[in-house]
Amino acid sequence: MQDWERLREKFNQAGQGHVFRFWNELSEAERRAFIEQLKRIDLDLVNALVRQFIKNPKRKKFEGELKTAEVISIPGTPEEIARAKLAKETGEEALRSGKVGLILVAGGQGTRLGHPGPKGTFPITPVKHKSLFQWHAEKIRAMEKRYNTELPWYIMTSEVNDRQTRDFFRDHNYFGLNPDQIFFFVQDILPAVDEEGKIILDGKGSVFTSPNGHGGTLLALRKSGALADMKRRGLEQLFYFQVDNVLVKIADPVFIGYHVLEKAEMSSKVVSKRYPHEKLGVIGLHNGRLSVIEYSELSEKDLHARNPDGSLKYNAGSIAIHMFRLDFLEAETEKGFKLPYHIAHKKIPYLDETGRRIEPQEPNGYKFETFIFDALKDTTVSVIMETKREEDFSPVKNKGGEDSPRTARRDLTDLFGRWLEKAGIEIPRDANGHVIGAIEISPLFALDEEELLRKIKPGEISFNGTLYLGDE
Repeated sequence: MQDWERLREKFNQAGQGHVFRFWNELSEAERRAFIEQLKRIDLDLVNALVRQFIKNPKRKKFEGELKTAEVISIPGTPEEIARAKLAKETGEEALRSGKVGLILVAGGQGTRLGHPGPKGTFPITPVKHKSLFQWHAEKIRAMEKRYNTELPWYIMTSEVNDRQTRDFFRDHNYFGLNPDQIFFFVQDILPAVDEEGKIILDGKGSVFTSPNGHGGTLLALRKSGALADMKRRGLEQLFYFQVDNVLVKIADPVFIGYHVLEKAEMSSKVVSKRYPHEKLGVIGLHNGRLSVIEYSELSEKDLHARNPDGSLKYNAGSIAIHMFRLDFLEAETEKGFKLPYHIAHKKIPYLDETGRRIEPQEPNGYKFETFIFDALKDTTVSVIMETKREEDFSPVKNKGGEDSPRTARRDLTDLFGRWLEKAGIEIPRDANGHVIGAIEISPLFALDEEELLRKIKPGEISFNGTLYLGDE
């Protein structure tokens, strides 16, 4: 019996034999590629998820006791300022010790942005149009120079963009970083299924697959050997972020410091939600356990609940910036994958009975994914720290409107405009308070406002609509 026949028998026994429907129409090369894809599919897991979510759905409504979580707020009082100063010193010590590493989630494509390639290759900066990858790399180089250290960088790609991502880094000489400090690893994928639980074909020799969610980072870290590499390097703390956040303060020493001082296993940054229906999950205590409650799970009553001062009660918006202790990451994956799966009803392209590809107008199938924030439920000690949105969070999610390249470039320009104003430079603003023009300050010139103020003097620089300060 040939490989493909054994594979077909396996899929037949799992009730998924229909994937071979167009086998006779495939070329030899297409068959080989199809077999390789099918071999990577965990049929036992797929069928378990089908049974759980589709055949015998017990969809849990969000219920139980919801309380606010304790959050370290943005310092205001002398006591809070002193505490933040101690945290920063502690974080800086951890950075200098060489025990901090970085985890970047970068498995997405730039499709929604109209960009042909990995999202990390999207040109984002306001003046020089540097890619997201370059922008993050410059921050890392600046941090390494400041703290005389090396920050090992673990970058999670996907099957779709792994080769392109590696090539992009190689072609750009790793943006000045040491190639040995960068560890690429690939996220697992899962096939999507239709309303009957059948695996969806999006080509005659192709199953529609998607990454298993950012929670899959934990599983991929172990399977790839990244956890072992972290241990070999003597790392103890890992800073986690996502590729599309242009403002993220990579390896923020204040955040690291709070996390280390509390001996936390996993910690999270949050921002105050702008309005009740903003699409940010909220960190809170659900039945006594720290959790992220998705905005879609909150009742209208909870969404609009207010504190006596008028602020939103459930206001700690999760922004996918975390710290992990290495031993916690190891424990989370030591005895298999612990995180729960979630189901999402989506529009998924498929082949009809005749082999014609259909682009549905309505949701027609299901994807399965995991969320990294579900690991919060397994912590005994965790720090939740509030950060300023305008300094730490501006994601690039959509082609236009909110959270788009336009708003990201605007937020970068506004940030740099505030720095320059502190240096005594006049910056014109529109009626909404946004800088008129474009400003870009490379992290290699100034990583933060304090460094900029040390480097330039009043009257030394003027702004005439476009300004770039770099030190590459």
